[in-house]
Amino acid sequence: MSSVGLLLLCGIFLGVGPAHAAGDTVTIDATVDGTPVGEDELLLDPSGSSLISVTVHNGTDTVRHIKTIRLSGTALALTFFSYDTTVPFDVPAKESVTRGFVLDLGQLGAQATGLLPTELEVLDTNRDVVASIGMTGDVRGSMWSVYGVFGLAVFGLTLLAWAGALVALARRRLPANRWQRAMRFLPAGVGTGLVAVISLSVLRVVAPSPAAEIPFVVGAAAVAFVLGYLTPHPDADDSHLPPGSSPVDPEATQRITRPLPGGVA
Repeated sequence: MSSVGLLLLCGIFLGVGPAHAAGDTVTIDATVDGTPVGEDELLLDPSGSSLISVTVHNGTDTVRHIKTIRLSGTALALTFFSYDTTVPFDVPAKESVTRGFVLDLGQLGAQATGLLPTELEVLDTNRDVVASIGMTGDVRGSMWSVYGVFGLAVFGLTLLAWAGALVALARRRLPANRWQRAMRFLPAGVGTGLVAVISLSVLRVVAPSPAAEIPFVVGAAAVAFVLGYLTPHPDADDSHLPPGSSPVDPEATQRITRPLPGGVA
């Protein structure tokens, strides 16, 4: 029998081990298919099931009643996958308990793809989070998953925002006020930053996180804002006209022929 199987048997049938949680806190350790959680990127393959082992260390003076173990992945403050597994057990004070279970990830391929911040949580009977551990999940899902389609939608909206701003610039339809012109370009910049964050995640370069999201989004928004602020005034080509005069649209003028004295046109 493999070492993972022995670990699960010890956790399920023995259940209680020496505590190694210090202070008045509850912490957890976990492995997924034998890989410790939190040390490296965690491979989540939708083509099969994952063997998850969770050890809860209760450093408090009261018994903690655990009911649910949750595995979830988020990006840009949105949850793209979440799996709740009911595994009820009690953790006595100052002791540790290990439980293992098999999690079917068959639906994960339609929910996300790429690198995503992933969290493993244990919840009590009131569904309050008792303890959690974070990691970077490497989800081998489809580009047409919910996360992939979300990225494509943000990309499309960003293209529309840039097209609207640039067409208005070319047709001299932007506001005369510089700050209003800058605000017209701002949504396109924000969208560009979001597209960069999602693209790096899907391409498995960098997982979305505040440290990665803020520089991209704020930087792209600032560049677009400055570009909008520096765009030329829509009436700049009419600055050569005398004071008090207004530009004349050639297409709006008509040639009027009047008869001259003597019958000559």
